[in-house]
Amino acid sequence: MTAERLATYCGHMTALVSSPLAVVNAMISAIEAKDIDAAVALMSEAISYENMPMRPMTGRLVVAKVLQSFLTPAEEVDWQIVSEIERDDMVFNERLDRFKINGQWLELPIAGVFKVRDGKVVLWRDYFDMATYSDQLKKITNST
Repeated sequence: MTAERLATYCGHMTALVSSPLAVVNAMISAIEAKDIDAAVALMSEAISYENMPMRPMTGRLVVAKVLQSFLTPAEEVDWQIVSEIERDDMVFNERLDRFKINGQWLELPIAGVFKVRDGKVVLWRDYFDMATYSDQLKKITNST
């Protein structure tokens, strides 16, 4: 998708959601559908995406590439929201992010923090245990 087309698409997506919680849940639904364009349309141009065991990634196009890298191998994606709360422009959720890879489910408990401004996610921070992810991925992909 070109930057111009993405900007137009982002404007349409913002008009569809109102509260910070609705924005975050719409983004999660797009990720579950593996619709990267729809997911990044709900992010600000300068989003900071932070998987806490790793360095922050900045910018919608960078986040799109990261999403592509972990969604492409997945046959299915199911992010189960265990609990969630919205306060002002912040959304906090506890999730079980599930990715079906090679017919097996990788399940990763996550604590997510989101900041939404003007209908766009400006901060997405996920806390998780990297060893839990890595160990499951190795078993599923038969790699060492």
